[in-house]
Amino acid sequence: MYEYIKGVVTDNQSNYIVLENNGIGYLIYVASPYSFENKEYKIYIYQYVREDEITLYGFKTKEEKDLFLKLINVKGLGCKMAMPMFATGSIDGIVDAIERENILYLKKFPKIGDKVARQIILDLKGKLAHTDNVTNGINNDELVEALKGLGYKANDIKKVLPKIKQDSSIEEQIKEALKLLLK
Repeated sequence: MYEYIKGVVTDNQSNYIVLENNGIGYLIYVASPYSFENKEYKIYIYQYVREDEITLYGFKTKEEKDLFLKLINVKGLGCKMAMPMFATGSIDGIVDAIERENILYLKKFPKIGDKVARQIILDLKGKLAHTDNVTNGINNDELVEALKGLGYKANDIKKVLPKIKQDSSIEEQIKEALKLLLK
């Protein structure tokens, strides 16, 4: 089993990268291959082994890998279904959706239907490491993306986040943020 591989990314394709280490090119499936440039990276690896295949899945952070390992233990959710979750969602967003039982957020990912989303929540709610963004009740990812979509700059958004009520819905958080940003 591999923990990580350090090497230079030499090729990017639609769903994988090639990481060269000591003259060997490792084909590693990643969530966002085009976010990697031709430079050295430390890629955290999960090696998936079946009788007819050996596949490497890679992650930029240890936290992403840990969440991936928990997700693939959910009944009905395999590696190929869990990996796209990291391309369109962040760790905090996924954890927050699970903790808040936000089925709609989980269903936005490819091949994740109502049944699998409910199973993810059933199996993982309360078992994931909380980050500051999740424990304070504010889903920063959804809120920040909504405000960026309205044309606000990241620095302005960052200043108002701590002032927003922690126990309110995302709609109320957006309204409150807009009031603060307009001041």
